[in-house]
This record gives sequence, structure tokens and C-alpha cells, in this order.
Amino acid sequence: MTQAPTPTADTVRRLVSTLLKEGKSPNGGSGPDVRPVADDGTHSTWWIGTRHVLRLAPDRDSAVRQRRELRLRELVRPHVPVAVPTSVAHGEWTPGLTYTLDTKVPGGTAEDHDVSAVGETDLAGLLSGLREVSARQAEALGVPRTPPRSLEALRRMAVSAARALGDADEFDPARLGQLTPPGAAQLAAQPGAAVLVHHGLRGEHLVVTADGRVRGVLDWTRAVLGDPAEDIAGLALAVGSGAAVRAATLAGYGARPCLRGLWLARCDTVLNLAARLDGRDTTPLPLLRTQLRRAWEAILLERVTELRESGPEDEI
Repeated sequence: MTQAPTPTADTVRRLVSTLLKEGKSPNGGSGPDVRPVADDGTHSTWWIGTRHVLRLAPDRDSAVRQRRELRLRELVRPHVPVAVPTSVAHGEWTPGLTYTLDTKVPGGTAEDHDVSAVGETDLAGLLSGLREVSARQAEALGVPRTPPRSLEALRRMAVSAARALGDADEFDPARLGQLTPPGAAQLAAQPGAAVLVHHGLRGEHLVVTADGRVRGVLDWTRAVLGDPAEDIAGLALAVGSGAAVRAATLAGYGARPCLRGLWLARCDTVLNLAARLDGRDTTPLPLLRTQLRRAWEAILLERVTELRESGPEDEI
């Protein structure tokens, strides 16, 4: 696998100076003002001035996903009511490793702003649009098919992790008792339900404005053909279980996929926080605790729904 050196501001500035005419940077240097988006040591994503974002593939696997993403965004764009980033230039920043220079989608993130009721309709349109994308066309672009996760296996792992969180006074493990083995079996993914799934609907990837509207969705590199409950689960972590389930319901999903997404998110948050506490994860603790709180919001649907054999109203 090709592993590139960590890019520096000079590396990035030399690359984009051939692509843009930004003039002088605000600090008096030549070329556009550049700065890394996140201080995570990888320096793979950079702000370029005020209007562009540069994303650098750090290895060959990332380069393959980025090439696929450029084509996938064009396939998705007509189907969704929110902005999908547009590449103004793309190529290789070092032999074998790609870059894309995208226009910035204006707005903050779901970590900066709460999603309003109207914003929930934006999310509903996103989920509906993803279901409309042709699976055949997505597969032709190289989008992989991914089998649904076993909720029962995930539940068992979460039960064990919850005990450790209980000892650390981070979580009441008794709360996982709400999901029993028979309940997990009833929430198994339905056959033939695979759709295009963004698979990365984290708060940082949702562009949200100050009035709570969802204006864009970023980073389509993890997209798969698979279980739509995974995107419902992602939204539960990003905007809360209530908003996620309301959006999914507006998009036409029944109780079964909504509750499946809810419990995927809840088990994931328990496992992620436990991994962080024992040193197997470096995600900031405040974010993991916030995601835990969001996923474990009590919602009316789980109080009034009695799971039974699948019926038309529960199918996708």
C-alpha cells in the first residue's frame, strides 16, 4: 500500500496555486490561505481560502474510494434535496494518490446547530432520495454491497461493554435490558431491503444552517448498498433519536427499520464509549458522551410499538 508523507501547508499551497487564482493570503504570504480542517495529525482535509475544501487521499484504498465518490455524487445529486459537494478539480497530488478540490457548502454542522422541524423534512428527503438511486447504477460505479449486521451479536457485545461503563459510572447497564434476544431477532433486517446507504451520517458530515435547515451532506466515500437502518442509526447519533425516527417516518420507513436503526445506534454508542475508556479509541470523550445521550433519548415509537410478524406497514 502506498503511504504518502504527511502533507504540509506548503505542499497544499503549491498544489492549489496551480488550480485557483486566490491572490495573496490574509497573512501576507503568496497564494491562497490554507489550513487543516481538523487537528488530528493526518492533515488530509484542508480549508482553501473561504470557498473551497481540499481532500487528499492518504493511501491507495482511500484513493479508490475517492475516485468512486466523484462519480457517485453525480449519480446521487438529482435525487436528494440537499447539496452534494461539487469538485472543481481533481487528480493526483502524489503518484497513485488522489485529491479533489470541492466547493464549500455554506453552513455549520449538526454539531454546531440543532436541526429544526423543517430540517427534519430535509433529512426525510435525503433518505427518500437515497432509496430512489438505482442500485444497478451504483453497483456499476463500484459501490460495494454490505450485508446487514446482526443486531443480536451487537446486543451481546454491548451488554458486556455496558458492565464496564457501569463500573465507570458512565451508563446504567440495566437500560440495555429493553432489547431482549427475541426483540433483537424481530428487528433483523428484512430480505431484499438493500438501498444506497451513505454510511457516514455523522454530525460533522451534515451541513446545518443557523435556522436548523439541513443544506448539504458531505463525504460519500463510505457509501454502500446495504441496510437503510444504518443511516437511521447515523442520524440518531448526529441529531438525536427523536429527530432521526421522525425523519425516517416521513421518508416512508415503518416501525421495524426505525427501531432497528435506533438500537444499532444505542449499541454502537455503548461499544464506542467503552472502547474509548479502555484506550482502544481516540475519539474525544465529550463527543462520545453526547452521541450516547442522543441515541438513548426515549421516543414515543418504542413505547407504543409491539413488534410482531412483519406486515406491509413495517416493510421498507
